[in-house]
Amino acid sequence: MEFWNWRVSEPTGIAEFARRSEAQGWDGIGLGDSQSLTGDPYLCLALAATVTDRLGLSTSVTNPVTRHASVAATSAFAVQRLSRGRMVLGIGRGDSALAHLGRAPARLGWFETYLEHLQTYLSGGGVPLDGSGIPDEAAPPVERLSLAQAPETSAIRWVDDGSDERKVPVEVAATGPRVIGIATRQADRVMLAVGADPRRIAWGIQTAREAAGEAGIDPDSLSIGAYVNVVCDDDPAAGRELGRPSTGLFARFSAMYGEVSGPTDENQDEVFHELHRRYDMNLHGREGGHQITALTDDFMDGYAIVGPAEYCAEKLTELAQLGVTKFGIVGPDFVRPTAEAEASAARFTADVLPLLRD
Repeated sequence: MEFWNWRVSEPTGIAEFARRSEAQGWDGIGLGDSQSLTGDPYLCLALAATVTDRLGLSTSVTNPVTRHASVAATSAFAVQRLSRGRMVLGIGRGDSALAHLGRAPARLGWFETYLEHLQTYLSGGGVPLDGSGIPDEAAPPVERLSLAQAPETSAIRWVDDGSDERKVPVEVAATGPRVIGIATRQADRVMLAVGADPRRIAWGIQTAREAAGEAGIDPDSLSIGAYVNVVCDDDPAAGRELGRPSTGLFARFSAMYGEVSGPTDENQDEVFHELHRRYDMNLHGREGGHQITALTDDFMDGYAIVGPAEYCAEKLTELAQLGVTKFGIVGPDFVRPTAEAEASAARFTADVLPLLRD
């Protein structure tokens, strides 16, 4: 099992966070990409690469709209070279980065084509120029310049130097069945964002396996990860309160358009719908959002993992037994960096991680 620590992209604090994460035994760190709310993740990952030796480095997650596939690929290559092979490109359809530009997540067909292009760039191949995705109203075709010669395809040429650098793997964050299917076909790993309820994780894995079979992919070859909200606290009531802001951020993905993805009971279904109705993007990833009042105690106990160290380790092990091989751990300090939240996150590192390693 791999355990990755999730954090916002903050250039002035990333070096210390990366050093500490490596020393504490984390397998990697993931940094979000939301230009209106955080700093640049590639810059932060490059800084992290210079102060660590083995720590994995990932965008968790970037999106296909604000970064052209060639731009995302060349940025990932830069971190890959600097880190000597530790980069992972995590991507989703886009959420806050696009909402703060007045846009919803990328369209499904467009997203899958983008991933095909991204994988081509990362594999050293060339993308047809007519598939660049740049509209004529932004920039006309290069033929307008009447050049003696022009590129015949779009490729990342500066890394074509005969090096044996490992291909940057692509992970797709997925919640609904159609995106899980796209991730199954196009990604090196499917990262489920469906919560920590074993029923929902099992549903996500089965959905991916069925999509693999339909695409002629061996279901047993799939690599499955999961983003999981975890609060380590001996007092469940205090833990739920600490975890509500970050849990609301992730739970919303299951009801982004008003319809709930994955299995639920009646009470969970109502919470998902209420979270959708109340969600305030101005307070995305921030304390104080009215949306978190929709998260009942029962919902928190089902969607997230909240409790003492032994309980947290037991629940994560149960998910691993279902087939999850990588966990993106979202602690309470991600949204709420208070002393209590940081103490809870420190307890996960000190008390839960050793149990999981054993």
